[in-house]
Amino acid sequence: MKILFIIFALLLPAMGWTHGILPAASLPDRAMTPGAINPAVTAGTIDQTICVRGWTKSVRPGVRYTERLKKSQIRAYGYADTRPWKYEEDHLIPLDLGGSPDSPLNLWPEPHFGPGEWGSYAKDRLEARMVRLVCRHQLSLHQAQAMMAGNWVAAYRRYLGSVPDNSRPTRRYPAYHGDHWHHHGW
Repeated sequence: MKILFIIFALLLPAMGWTHGILPAASLPDRAMTPGAINPAVTAGTIDQTICVRGWTKSVRPGVRYTERLKKSQIRAYGYADTRPWKYEEDHLIPLDLGGSPDSPLNLWPEPHFGPGEWGSYAKDRLEARMVRLVCRHQLSLHQAQAMMAGNWVAAYRRYLGSVPDNSRPTRRYPAYHGDHWHHHGW
């Protein structure tokens, strides 16, 4: 039995799984996507920027730019599945939390994955929670940015629970200010 466990443990990384339950692609490669912030968004400007309904629309990059970047980053990341619709070109530090809109250091092809997995839809739920906390001044902007850039899965576990809700939403997320999240047209 011990030998089977050791063999299974050795095979997990080769199968793309780490820590037994976390797909390796759930978190971006920190060397390629460390995160980047928008200098116009600070703790002193959140009430005029990220907490204003519709503000993210004013800084969101165009789909042509993000789709082209997504395709090149899918190759750079070495994903086995290269079908673009399997990924969201996501901001590691979300626009709603002052992430850089167009820096490739803040954008990565995040896998959607399926229900119960650490994919893009679970991260979107965390983003909605974090922006509410920041705009209510219950969490600092800097703390939220650091958690998203560091390990969004750990932040999800802290604020939403240990089991990811990665089910595809039936409607757009009601962020703190009612803005939409991403341009994939749910």
